[in-house]
Amino acid sequence: MEEKHLDIKIFGKVQGVGFREFIKERAIEFGINGIVRNHESGYVEIEAEGEEDSLNQFCQHCEKGSNWADVVDMKIKDGKMKSYTSFSVMM
Repeated sequence: MEEKHLDIKIFGKVQGVGFREFIKERAIEFGINGIVRNHESGYVEIEAEGEEDSLNQFCQHCEKGSNWADVVDMKIKDGKMKSYTSFSVMM
């Protein structure tokens, strides 16, 4: 199955609550490669690459968030493949 790249922005109470680590754990669980980082404007950015079914499941968990997060909006758009080989939390 062909892989695709998604650029995801998650808004709400998603910084300072362990959200990036939660995202990394879900990415590993679903075989997603890419990065997650806090944006200076208060949202979290994710670049995620994987098979479409895995990405769909991953996005469902991103939208729900961790126990401490409060996700109020999520924007997803297709992007250009960057061929990530793992998933990393960026500072």
